[in-house]
Amino acid sequence: MSQTASLRSIAFRNITKRTIRLYSNLPLTVPITLPNGKIYEQPTGLFINGNFVPSFNKKTTPVIDPSTEEVITNVYKADNDDVNIAVKAAKAAFENNWATSDPELRAKVLFKLADLIEQNSETLAAIESMDNGKSLLCSRGDVDLVSKYLRSCGGWADKLYGNVIDTGKEHFAYSVREPLGVCGQIIPWNFPLLMWSWKIGPAIVTGNTVVLKPAETTPLSALFAAQLCKEAGIPDGVVNIIPGSGRVIGEGLCKHPDVKKIAFTGSTATGRTIMKNAADTVKKVTLELGGKSPNIVFADADLDKAVKNIAHGIFFNSGEVCCAGSRIYVQDSVYDEVLEKFQQYTASLKVGNPFDEDTFQGAQTSQKQLEKILGYVKKGEEEGARVIIGGKRRGSKGYFVEPTIFADVKEDMKIVKDEIFGPIVTVSKFSTVDDVVAKANDSQYGLAAGIHTKDVNKAVNVSRRIKAGTIWINTYNAFHQSVPFGGFGQSGIGREMGSAALDNYTQVKSIRMALDNPTL
Repeated sequence: MSQTASLRSIAFRNITKRTIRLYSNLPLTVPITLPNGKIYEQPTGLFINGNFVPSFNKKTTPVIDPSTEEVITNVYKADNDDVNIAVKAAKAAFENNWATSDPELRAKVLFKLADLIEQNSETLAAIESMDNGKSLLCSRGDVDLVSKYLRSCGGWADKLYGNVIDTGKEHFAYSVREPLGVCGQIIPWNFPLLMWSWKIGPAIVTGNTVVLKPAETTPLSALFAAQLCKEAGIPDGVVNIIPGSGRVIGEGLCKHPDVKKIAFTGSTATGRTIMKNAADTVKKVTLELGGKSPNIVFADADLDKAVKNIAHGIFFNSGEVCCAGSRIYVQDSVYDEVLEKFQQYTASLKVGNPFDEDTFQGAQTSQKQLEKILGYVKKGEEEGARVIIGGKRRGSKGYFVEPTIFADVKEDMKIVKDEIFGPIVTVSKFSTVDDVVAKANDSQYGLAAGIHTKDVNKAVNVSRRIKAGTIWINTYNAFHQSVPFGGFGQSGIGREMGSAALDNYTQVKSIRMALDNPTL
């Protein structure tokens, strides 16, 4: 490390120590009792340079339990001063050998982090269900994929290959892949910990450092996992977590000259703003955005399995899934049968307390989201669609919505066109392959699609013709840590997971050297 870099690192550590001493009387962790009776210590400070610290302005924001509407705790709320401090820490860590660290070290800390996630899996799942409102069934699945994905990322550490390029005998040419630098990462509230891993894993395994902003409504698991990063041996400053306003922190990261890349998951509208804000400094930008995904049931499908898949495709995670199969198309000869089976299966799903083991659908994440969903139900009824089941708020406490099926819809209805992000689905008829492909592709989005059929040729043909980044055949929401995920069209830019995710966090350098004695 250069003398300049060393002095910069020392100066930053001193600033951080002064901040901790100045506000040492403020709580940076609080004991929280989970609904299962377990007590754990929840960090409430910003995680910067390996320490939990108060925000510069000392402001806090409440975190609400969506299933009870009660305050869980308060966490510190970052502002632009904290963005600058966190970016400075991340830049110092990047320049202080993390970018050129041995691949074995990056693999080791990610493997250790995956182990710690597994060891704390029940606590993390409970935090997710309490903070987000999702059922434990969903939360446990999230945490399981988090550990698997982090371990998968660790395996790529020594496989970031360049190429030797034959350009003739007078030169030796090759390429290498190098990290970008400080990466700003902005994640949503529907899968807080899973999105945390999808961003942090590929960033740090490729030698980058991170300043991550969790969603303002769901910061708890990101902060809890931050302390596991430190325990795993990830050097100070490599991972920084700063909860706060999306408008303030997101814009601050997008416009900061020392942030070299922005990764965002969220709405398409916000994604457009992210791109605009990042344009002045010409950052690398990846976006995983909205969706209005078609889920197709052909007459030759196993209808009982198909019904379970379409229900899972829309009602899983309370419908708050970017790739949810929210437009169902059923071949006309089996339409009535599928609709009846779907209604019966939906009626059997338990909606309620996320901590009940048999709950399938928990609460929506916020009052705002609850109101948005119910507003779309009203709009659908006004447009002439028929509610088959659901359509109402469940209970008077907590943000619960009945799983809702609309039939008799037209393709130009708002409930068919707009991303609702809740447990609302439309069911339509189709006759031919050409008919359903045209309907499936009639969307600004292109994130995912489902196909249900016993005919392999049909499955392959239709999957080729649908414009979407992920196609599930005879299943839905079947994620795997090695399979890339991302969208076409206004569903985004770039891919999460698999080897494709590494491209988001590396840049290619070409080297061509003249040879003095090319004939030897």
